[in-house]
Parts: sequence; structure tokens; C-alpha cells
Amino acid sequence: APAIDGSFAVINADDFYGRTAFSTVFDFLSAQDDENKHAMVAYRLRNTVTENGSVSRGISTAEDGYLKDVTECLRIEKDGNDARTTEDDGKTWTALSGDTLVSMNLWGFGHGILDAFRSGFPAFLDKNLPVNPMKCEYFLPLVPNALIRENAGSVRVLDTNERWFGVTYHDDLATVQSAIKAKKEAGESVK
Repeated sequence: APAIDGSFAVINADDFYGRTAFSTVFDFLSAQDDENKHAMVAYRLRNTVTENGSVSRGISTAEDGYLKDVTECLRIEKDGNDARTTEDDGKTWTALSGDTLVSMNLWGFGHGILDAFRSGFPAFLDKNLPVNPMKCEYFLPLVPNALIRENAGSVRVLDTNERWFGVTYHDDLATVQSAIKAKKEAGESVK
């Protein structure tokens, strides 16, 4: 936090987000001067699942272009052009439309969110670490969700049709390599 003196973007280091997703968040941050206005790049669920197993995604609810809520679903599997999720190790499943908006943790944050991260993290640890230290993960969407509930900030939803590529499973590697090769051959920079 001490190294950050303005708005900034956050990404997962193991995901390929697509060029237009980055330019979309860059454009938002470049035009933003309110430290309590943030953005999330929203993907279509069908563009973020793998053929080789389950993934975790932030199921997002938006209204009038603004985020209302993100709920982390830790086991989502592809189901044709759609998907399904389970919270009980596959005993029951909930269908999800392929058009569902999801967070891939590509965020544009105003500087003000750093205070929210700083103040929220110790309380989160105090509450959750004793309960399950091996699964105590401070999910990134927890902080924007809290700001929205408290009317302490807003999160603009930046829509993208980009397709996510990532190596969640070993068998994903060939798909990712092929996709990057095709993008290069089409003249799209992937650096």
C-alpha cells in the first residue's frame, strides 16, 4: 500500500484476461479522480470455464451498470453452453446461465479502497482463522461488497466479451497454447 499513490488495477497473476479487458479498466482508471469509485471487469461465465474440471468464480449481480454483489462460488463446472455449481460436494447442483456475469478478479480501484482493506483484514482473520485456518481466504470481492453495502463506494461493471485462458488443470495447457498461438497469428499482441 505505501507504494501506491493513486488508482490502480488488480489481477490474478495466473490468468490471461485479454487485451480489451485491460484497455477497458485502463480507460476507466484514467478518467477517474474519485478515490471511492471502483470498477470490476465482468466476463460471461461461458467464457471462463474449463473443459477439464471445476473453477472458482465470483457470481456478480449488477444494476444500472453498477455492481450490487459478488458471491464466490468455489466449484463451478461447464454444462454445455452453461454451467452448474455445488456447495455440498456434488450432492446438489444449481444451474447457471452461460450469460451470468462473473468476476475474474480484474479490478480497477480508487486509492480509497486501501483503507478498507487495511481495516477489514484483521477483523476477518480474528473471526475466520480460528474456525478453519487451512481455508481462511480473504476473497478480494469481500471488500468491494462491504463498501457497496455501507454506501462507502461504488463499483462500475465494465462488460467484456473476452475469453479467459488459464492453466487450472494440466490438460488446459494445450488449449491455452493454441489460443495464444492463434492470437499471435491474427496479429494480436499477447504480451
